[in-house]
Amino acid sequence: MSHSPLIASLARHKLTVGLLVMQVALTCAIVCNVASIIGHRLTQMRAPSGIAENELTLIESTSVDESANQLARHDTDLAALRGIPGVQSASAVDSLPLSGNNWSNGISFEPNGPSMTSATAYSGTPEELRTLGLRLVAGRQFLPEEYISLDATHDWSGINHVPSTIVSRALAEKLFPGKNPLGKVIYPSDGPVRIVGVVEQMLRPTLDESESSGYVTLFPMLPDTASITYVMRSAPQDRERILQQAMRVLTSLDSNRVLRNPKTFTSLRDDYFRRDRTMITLLLSASFALLLVTAAGIAGLASFWVQQRRRSIGIRRAVGATRQDILRYFQTENFVIVGAGVLLGVVLAYGLNMLLMERYALERLPWFYVPAGALVLCLIGQAAVLGPALRASTVPPVVATRG
Repeated sequence: MSHSPLIASLARHKLTVGLLVMQVALTCAIVCNVASIIGHRLTQMRAPSGIAENELTLIESTSVDESANQLARHDTDLAALRGIPGVQSASAVDSLPLSGNNWSNGISFEPNGPSMTSATAYSGTPEELRTLGLRLVAGRQFLPEEYISLDATHDWSGINHVPSTIVSRALAEKLFPGKNPLGKVIYPSDGPVRIVGVVEQMLRPTLDESESSGYVTLFPMLPDTASITYVMRSAPQDRERILQQAMRVLTSLDSNRVLRNPKTFTSLRDDYFRRDRTMITLLLSASFALLLVTAAGIAGLASFWVQQRRRSIGIRRAVGATRQDILRYFQTENFVIVGAGVLLGVVLAYGLNMLLMERYALERLPWFYVPAGALVLCLIGQAAVLGPALRASTVPPVVATRG
């Protein structure tokens, strides 16, 4: 069939066609960016923390008597926790990945020099690496004589006196790309600190949209504050039992304390990403609704045009057009409209992404989301017009003689 009637028909309905093209374009732009946001969030939610997540339980303990010797109290508590059947190791730490309790410091190469990047500072008792299951890929663990006490005021002034640090592989590659970081000196504060080890991976307590989520330093600083987090490592199936026993053990040692947030690390991860899961659900629902409205608009317009053109369809059938010709005509007409909307939508998608990057620090839209979104819209357009097109193909030639 000639495409002249198709072009003439679209030219006669400029406003209607223009509105549908804009609807498809906006849908394409929004869906592509929403898919990118969801994809990035899912990647972030699946990111491994670098620790033995399925083997850890944790309890926050806050002593009411802040004048007591906190280091001695922690040693007593840890000894009792290690005595629980099934506990492989236990440690007192100031923070954990995805806990939200983040303390960061700038990393320089000279005293009071420009900061090269920001990294989270973790500290804990000597069994911290073993308890958390951190994998040391280079160097060594801290020596007993390297540990110092954390200032009880919790202002981290002790960081000026620690002799060594263990860094994550991501931070080592950032600071010393292509070089061996062991033995290198960095300045997380005013004093020099030598890198003695590198762990494969460890996430920060709070994640952001940048690559710095894996920039971590560990310091041999004993937390001597009244508020501390106890972490126990065990077999996954023993975690709930150990958690209940640990609560009883700690209470029996000192009833003058507050125990909070007893949970497994798996629960901690779930709590941290609860808002992300809610956001993903809302975005998916909104995107599905938008695609549904767009498909309904395409199908509605196609049905209206079939009703308006019944006589002209009958005339074409009378002069030799087959049912396949009529079906192909409406599908081609729809493809032209949706295709124009998709092309405009590609431009809008990148424009919207630039706006989101500027206002909300989101990542750049990956290129493959755009053709994928365009393909989905084209398929939806063809599926939406299929019903009206099939009805149009069944119009008999005798309709041309009526009216």
